[in-house]
Amino acid sequence: MTDERTQDPIEPRAVNVAHAWERAYWARRFMVPVEQVEAAVAAVGDAPARVAAHLGRDWPGHEPAT
Repeated sequence: MTDERTQDPIEPRAVNVAHAWERAYWARRFMVPVEQVEAAVAAVGDAPARVAAHLGRDWPGHEPAT
């Protein structure tokens, strides 16, 4: 028997830009250049929802905020 329920992926609690691979992950996640992710973290901190809002993106979604 299979379980048809889908489990929500665990969302990161912080936008970490300490390493190149993390910066690349967040740039892809928010669909913006790495420099914009770094600037957003510097401006509003590392909370993903705040960074997303600063970049004009939804959190945890991938679509632009409307």
